[in-house]
This record gives sequence, C-alpha cells and structure tokens, in this order.
Amino acid sequence: MKAEEFDERFDNGEDVTAHLDLSKARRPHAEQRRVNVDFPSWMVEALDLEARRLGVTRQSIIKVWIADRLERRDHHAA
Repeated sequence: MKAEEFDERFDNGEDVTAHLDLSKARRPHAEQRRVNVDFPSWMVEALDLEARRLGVTRQSIIKVWIADRLERRDHHAA
C-alpha cells in the first residue's frame, strides 16, 4: 500500500493497524533508565505512608510527583 492510500484510509477513520509492524514500535523518550537516589529515612517513611494511602508503590509516587513538577516547570517556562 502506498503512503497516500494509507493516509487516506487513516484520515477516513479506518483501522490501519493491520498494515503496521507494531513489533518495533517505540514511544519516543519512554525508555526506562535506572537511577539511584538516596533519601533521608524520614522522607522514605513519608513516601511509604502516602503510597499506602493511595494503594500504589513508593516508586509510583516518586515518578508521578517528579513528572508533575517537571510538567509545571515546562508550563511556566513556555
């Protein structure tokens, strides 16, 4: 299928996923990288309390809070 036909089908709302090789699809900048961060024990305890309250992991709390802060920073910088 030529690109023009693919684009037309997509623009018409057709399901074009059968024509894609999703085995190699990647989200840009979504690769996981491990980082080690040392926190004081009071901070770990506070993170654990909040994580338990929300029913999520400590790692999830840290990721969400850091992402929120970075998004707010980007929003204010624009």
